[in-house]
Amino acid sequence: MIRELHSVPQDEAPDGLFVLEDWFGDLFRKGAADRQAGSESIYVRCAALTERLLADQREVRVLHGDIHHRNIRMSGRGWLSFDPKGVVGERTYDCANTLCNPPMTEIVHNEARLLKNAAILADSLAIDLKRVLAFTYAYACLNAIWSLRLGAEDMMKWSLKVAMIIEPHINLV
Repeated sequence: MIRELHSVPQDEAPDGLFVLEDWFGDLFRKGAADRQAGSESIYVRCAALTERLLADQREVRVLHGDIHHRNIRMSGRGWLSFDPKGVVGERTYDCANTLCNPPMTEIVHNEARLLKNAAILADSLAIDLKRVLAFTYAYACLNAIWSLRLGAEDMMKWSLKVAMIIEPHINLV
């Protein structure tokens, strides 16, 4: 399904869609605030990594932005995706939601499973595994910020655990 969604190259963002630089705005603001406060938090590290990822985007496409098992259904017309978020950016980003689902379950926190599924996605989509992990790390940190803003502290902690599992497997330099 992801391969089909990403089959059309994107020269520029159509009107009304978010670019990933804007989508990650909350992460950049949190990272900057923590850095200014003298903290070298996970948000500082993640914001720096995400800035580097977005400065070197590959295969920019219109993304689903929330592709996972609950947003794909079989219909009379075949497989359909729904509830898109209207995001444009590197297609690797769409792997992040897939790897972080189902939310609030311990199965996602199984490091071996997470790394194996990331490798399967990278291989099947012909994309770089390190970038899959890096975008998943970025998404997990962003989701933690969004969750805290909504008062969902359990979801914030769950998302940060995903990020902490991935962090040793990516190059933050």
